[in-house]
Amino acid sequence: MSTAAATPRTGAVLADLLPASRTRDIALVLGGAALTGLAAQIAVPVPGSPVPVTGQTFAALLVGTALGARRGFLSLAVYTLVGMAGVPWFSAGSSGPGGASFGYVLGMLLAATVVGALARRGGDRSVLRTAGTMVLGSAVIYAVGVPYLALSTGMSPAAALSAGLVPFLLGDALKAALAMGALPAAWKLLGNKG
Repeated sequence: MSTAAATPRTGAVLADLLPASRTRDIALVLGGAALTGLAAQIAVPVPGSPVPVTGQTFAALLVGTALGARRGFLSLAVYTLVGMAGVPWFSAGSSGPGGASFGYVLGMLLAATVVGALARRGGDRSVLRTAGTMVLGSAVIYAVGVPYLALSTGMSPAAALSAGLVPFLLGDALKAALAMGALPAAWKLLGNKG
């Protein structure tokens, strides 16, 4: 096990800058799951939609980007499995499988993997790359979440888009703007623009 921080390199994600060890990876995976669970408690109901605005999607994309594809996926898998087992850390303290918004949770598993893979290729090192990474990650979440919403509620595809996508676009733009500032700034602070 190394006790020195890894040297920033192409192909690295922010988590790789911490001293490498199995303990580090376990702590990062569990910490990412906990962050996502905490962020899910920031939930604002959306009139006409069974899906609230939450901090959960931002956390999932941030976890995937900072941890990389493998650890990001594992972190969201822990979050999902523990929530399905009954820990009330899905949006607004809910738990268990099913529900109208569970498809978004499943989409976050895939999105964390996608944004983690993009981050490993430098997708979080500049404002424009980070914007593209966040947009693609959000699109993956919606690609799973909106059809699941339609199937679980019996909504038409148009109604599911209206209730499960349109009201969230402004919030997603704000979340992407936060990431566009935070992630490249973290790399710049660490002295590696990749």
